[in-house]
Amino acid sequence: MHTQLDTRRDFLRYGFTGTTALMIGCSTTERAFLRSDRLPAPHGDATFVGKIPFTSRGNPRLEEVYGVGLTGRFRQDLSLLTPETLITSNERFYIRTRCPTPLDLSKPWAIRVGGASGELEHRPVESLTRASRSMGVHLLECSGNGRPFGLLSAAEWSGVPLAEYLELEGGAEPRTEHLFISGFDEHPETDDPRQLGASWIYRWQDLVDAGAFLATGMNGVPLPPDHGYPVRLIVPGWYGCTCIKWVDEIRFVGPDELSTAHMREFAGRTEQSKAHERAADYAAGLIDLTAVPVRVEHWELAGEPIYRFVGVLWGGRQLTKDLRIELGEDVEAVPVDYFNHQDYRTWSLWSHIWRPTTAGMHRIRMRIGESEIQTRRLDRGFYSQRVEIPAV
Repeated sequence: MHTQLDTRRDFLRYGFTGTTALMIGCSTTERAFLRSDRLPAPHGDATFVGKIPFTSRGNPRLEEVYGVGLTGRFRQDLSLLTPETLITSNERFYIRTRCPTPLDLSKPWAIRVGGASGELEHRPVESLTRASRSMGVHLLECSGNGRPFGLLSAAEWSGVPLAEYLELEGGAEPRTEHLFISGFDEHPETDDPRQLGASWIYRWQDLVDAGAFLATGMNGVPLPPDHGYPVRLIVPGWYGCTCIKWVDEIRFVGPDELSTAHMREFAGRTEQSKAHERAADYAAGLIDLTAVPVRVEHWELAGEPIYRFVGVLWGGRQLTKDLRIELGEDVEAVPVDYFNHQDYRTWSLWSHIWRPTTAGMHRIRMRIGESEIQTRRLDRGFYSQRVEIPAV
């Protein structure tokens, strides 16, 4: 006999009971996920059947380090996320570029620091390391983060605020200028000039507003080599291509400074109107508020299928209470059943329970209901997913 749960309130009212029933057929990771009282289960008497893969997965090579230098990658499998793993371990934090093969990290490291005059002072990194302390949890996303969206992770960083570092070590004037920051970026594996030279020019005030810092540690240990040891820049809320690894030079430049090759290469991915010649014409490389489903769970209740979507929300600088999900073409987006958006610096889990009326292919697209919040990639459908529902 069909058991009808008519409203979203019914799902949520029963969602925290029946723990034993929920554990049937679950792996260890799935049990940890389903035990959390922060994500409502479909129903106390429902049994978990399994996960359904997205049909739009793209490159499926996940949870594996491969390639060298510029071709080096590690994509996290976001479908494994649980409330307990929202801080990504160093071993599973995404990699867009691996440590350059010519880089000798056994030698003493110094950062060249200077003003617009061009004179540079070599500063050993040891003083920076000694002054490092916790800078909190921050998420990074590669600007080229396509399906299956595994170039996205969050860690707890330690370091020193960039403003403090410059002031303590000799001053940073005038404040109206721009800041050039570069990192070691020699990769003999490629001769493509478009992919050489990691450097960005920032408005000083943008860096202050973002709370930019020089990171020396990650999740309680020194930065791993593939994540920028001994020092990388973190610009909270900006795309990873602006968070320079292996920082070796910081200097103030004037407003007429030409943009770098790195800026021009990533102009489109950081939502610039075009690849500008002048660095001053570049907008901040901010990640818009966005969301994506990362797993689809198949449950059964009294012989009838129920589906639960679980995903993440991140980006922007505004908290929201209005995350919506659009299930199918030309249908109205409805509020998700559950999410708890408390910190824009990292990501939040959300979930939504669904009983489809038809089997077959369904598009999943997320929306932010508050119209004043900028959501450019979300609006273009960049983070949409597709799933084939086998039965209703």
